[in-house]
Amino acid sequence: MGASLQTSDPSGGSRRRRGRRAQPMSEINITPFVDVMLVLLIIFMVAAPLLTVGVPVELPQTAANALPLDQEEPLTVTVTGDGRIMIQTTEVPESELIPRLAAIAAERTSRRVYLRADGANAWGRVAQVMGALNAGGFNDIGLVTDAGGPDMGASLITEG
Repeated sequence: MGASLQTSDPSGGSRRRRGRRAQPMSEINITPFVDVMLVLLIIFMVAAPLLTVGVPVELPQTAANALPLDQEEPLTVTVTGDGRIMIQTTEVPESELIPRLAAIAAERTSRRVYLRADGANAWGRVAQVMGALNAGGFNDIGLVTDAGGPDMGASLITEG
């Protein structure tokens, strides 16, 4: 953001005439500002996908629509492929699951919880965790899946 000096030579040359003083140029150079903003944009575009909280699991694919988002940060419970239970990213022993959920429910206004379960889990294990979520005070349970699964005849309903 520096200012440069410019002479007012009508011939367009850069020669200085005797007796005339150089006048400061009143234009702002915004090129460095644009460069910095583009670098920041690239940094945020690269870093944004890394900010998602979660435990890596292979989610089953379904044709379900996305759930609406809440005002609070969503509470996520994950059942890994080997049967471990995680609240957000913290592993919780099975015996402490309901007391921890009750403590979390007492602090939150929303009763919504997202359940992520690896596709390798038996349905019985997922149903047990859903029962624990209900007993812990969360009765609005959303099952998280990947989009793009079989439509199971949904295309026939939308066409007809």
